[in-house]
Amino acid sequence: MKHLLYILLLAAAPAWANTDAPAPRPVVSEVVDLRRGDATGYVGTVTARIEADLGFPLLGTIATRPVDQGDLVAAGDMLARLDPEDMEADLRAAEAGIIVAEAQLRSARDARDRAQALVARDVDSESRLEDAERTLAGAEAQMEQARAALAQARDRLKDTTLTAPHEGVITEVYAEPGATISAGEPVLHLAATDRLEVEIDVTERDLARLSPGTPFEVSLIAQPDLTARATLDRIDPEADRSTRTRRVHLALDTPPGGFRLGALVGVRPARDAASGVSLPYTAVLSPDSAPAVWVVDRETDTVARRAVTLGARLGAQVQITGGLAPGEEVVLKGIHSLKDGQRVGPQVQP
Repeated sequence: MKHLLYILLLAAAPAWANTDAPAPRPVVSEVVDLRRGDATGYVGTVTARIEADLGFPLLGTIATRPVDQGDLVAAGDMLARLDPEDMEADLRAAEAGIIVAEAQLRSARDARDRAQALVARDVDSESRLEDAERTLAGAEAQMEQARAALAQARDRLKDTTLTAPHEGVITEVYAEPGATISAGEPVLHLAATDRLEVEIDVTERDLARLSPGTPFEVSLIAQPDLTARATLDRIDPEADRSTRTRRVHLALDTPPGGFRLGALVGVRPARDAASGVSLPYTAVLSPDSAPAVWVVDRETDTVARRAVTLGARLGAQVQITGGLAPGEEVVLKGIHSLKDGQRVGPQVQP
């Protein structure tokens, strides 16, 4: 009788009394925080939006270079000049060629006119007129060649003077007066001062929260009270091979005078910047058709499938532009082995 009662009690015991049932497995997850990116700070460098190596388009010897490293120049200022002796000789030769070509053209034109008059009076043959017209055509062609040679000689003489294409500062000098340089060889480096920017290196995870036009607050590290505003202008298309970071360019908005080229600055997203959300791309179910993620409800310790809207993908991260709210917990790994309503264990940090 006692054995029968014991069997009946075991049969009536609830299912949770079975201690052999496996416990819900922990999940590798992340809590969504829309403002997490606001605390991120970076160190950047003030650079010029436009920089260029300047040189001469022809071979020659530098006769003078009135500017040096660190000098400010205006558009049109002379930066360097080649010895013009050879180019001046070419110009004189081209001018002489014009005189000769003009004389030949006048002579050929007069000969043609005489041949026409003789043919009109039936004194000379048509073949003599045709020869005169061919000679005139050749003289006209030689005249055009002489004019082209003169224009080329003038351009070459003009090219012996190197001028600044825009306002800027000389940041590097490569050749000194007296040096012989080849065509296209750089003589100096000019950085424009009218459009400054800040360059920072950002991880792909942080970059997924940024978009063009995002405002930033910039301050000089050497003088923190000197600040300026900047906006995200562009992002380099490739990540650095060693650090796997992306170079981000921030356009400075009317910076104060202390923001000089090469200055170190501290950069933080502006307080009014719209923060974004990013997740590992591998945490998204069906990203190409119906993107969704697993959201954990900690009141019931269960997961639910949630449709989301994807933004740009940057490396291993992808922007989430809709479908998630701050404070929600999203499963990052093992997403293909979960089911709607399945119980899960405690959170494990990735």
